[in-house]
Amino acid sequence: MNIIRNDAIIRRNARIAQVTMLGGLLVLAGGMFISFRYPDYFVYSLIALVLGFMLSQVGIYFSNRWSRRPRPDEILDLSLKGLDDKYSLYHFETPVSHLLLGPCGLWILSPHNQRGTISYSKGRWRQKGGNLYLKIFAQEGLGRPDLETQNEDEKLLKYFQKNLPEENIPDIQTALVFTNPQVEINIAESESPPAETVNAAKLKDLVRKYSKAKTLSMEKVKYIRNTIENE
Repeated sequence: MNIIRNDAIIRRNARIAQVTMLGGLLVLAGGMFISFRYPDYFVYSLIALVLGFMLSQVGIYFSNRWSRRPRPDEILDLSLKGLDDKYSLYHFETPVSHLLLGPCGLWILSPHNQRGTISYSKGRWRQKGGNLYLKIFAQEGLGRPDLETQNEDEKLLKYFQKNLPEENIPDIQTALVFTNPQVEINIAESESPPAETVNAAKLKDLVRKYSKAKTLSMEKVKYIRNTIENE
């Protein structure tokens, strides 16, 4: 498998993670100091605590994606290890963070590190279980994967509309990939989530399933690959 990675973006964002995490901790410590040492300045203490918490959340966001090892891109690499050179995996090289191209088609891979039980029912995603402390201070919430995938799909479609003739724009599919080993996916067969949903260990099985259907011809795979890498 060909892996194309934008290391400059990773280094930059890893630095942002370090700065915001450290800055958040310092501001939180300052807020605590003011609250104990100068109780009359409660408003300033509160402002510092809120600002420190916000900075730490920004740090968590960047750290989870670009600093903490293994990073999401590294987990995706490992999950797809063994695929041949018909496949190309792009990290931070296109309008979406992770893009897989091959006989399986064109896939946006959206990694999520949540733990616990992930379910989808009647148009709503839910996360149960996990550690409350981690949810608040070390891990992002599940949020709205449906809106995130729709936004990613639209960005990639605009990119191809700009760079490819209309008749050569491939179908775009999305996979939510849960990378935490302590996750359980519980989606009834009767439900139809807006994206394929798998844990990282089963991602390669999903890719092979679509590859057997020859979703995209090798001629078109090479054409799209050249477009991406020469854009």
